[in-house]
Amino acid sequence: MRTILIMIFLIMYTVVSLPMFLIGFIIGKFDDKKKVRMSQIFVVGGFRCILFLAGVKVTVKGRENILQDQPALYVFNHRSFFDVIVGYSTAPIPTAFVSKKEIAKMPMVSAWMRYMHCLFLDRENIREGMKTILEGIELMKNGTSIYIAPEGTRNTGEELLPFHEASFKLADKSKCPIVPVAMNNMDAALEQHLPWVHKAHVIIEYCEPVYMEQMDKTEKKRVGETVRQIISQKVKENAKEV
Repeated sequence: MRTILIMIFLIMYTVVSLPMFLIGFIIGKFDDKKKVRMSQIFVVGGFRCILFLAGVKVTVKGRENILQDQPALYVFNHRSFFDVIVGYSTAPIPTAFVSKKEIAKMPMVSAWMRYMHCLFLDRENIREGMKTILEGIELMKNGTSIYIAPEGTRNTGEELLPFHEASFKLADKSKCPIVPVAMNNMDAALEQHLPWVHKAHVIIEYCEPVYMEQMDKTEKKRVGETVRQIISQKVKENAKEV
């Protein structure tokens, strides 16, 4: 029943999106920042409706670590499609997600993502991947936070996959802090019983920021593993609460 309700909502949301998309286009001609803000508010509103219809209870920890006054690199462990829904529902404005390039082929979804300056990463083409990283660095320098999953793919195991160190160039080159984000039980809403959506209790915890500018060269080279250990520890601690 939840799955059917969400499908009906998505159809209605798509219809409403058409005039909203046009409004965003017009706003963007005069003020790109307002377009981004309007787009994120509209998308987050849709995501929160999906969470309600899905019966997903979200517990947010570490709200004080969500940086409202400066951009940051939000690094999370990736287990579910609901990671993005919960992440965007709690992220500051403006925030752009880094997604795999295949998502760019989804018409309405990719259109809204481009409005919010989301990035589409080609994991198989090193040159294109670096171009995307450079775009992200410029976004962060101009005030946009980035949400990224350095595991590179959805993880179904108990232990986090190795983090790709290249992801952290976004923070290093932009001189922005890294905020580790630990997500628990996200796959209980969908992936554990595809294609049906079930109610679930999920936890998202924003951990204390990590500042690469305070690290020496050796620490910078293994910052991915450092952040991975922070997230891994929080995931294990919060697993007791779901």
